[in-house]
Amino acid sequence: MIHKPPIDDLANKIGSKYALCVIASKRARQLMEQAQNQGLSELPGNEKPLSVAAQEIYDGKLIATND
Repeated sequence: MIHKPPIDDLANKIGSKYALCVIASKRARQLMEQAQNQGLSELPGNEKPLSVAAQEIYDGKLIATND
């Protein structure tokens, strides 16, 4: 479960909790695929992929588009 950053703050940045769930899960999968392509079984620093994705959203590194 994500505690920091707060879920409501993330949802406000994206537009809805549903969109937040979709975007964060897709990014988390991308992060894991990148790690596996580099021969790693987990992210550096034992970070959780979903936590990294949430922080990227909070920092404005990830934005929602209507593609």
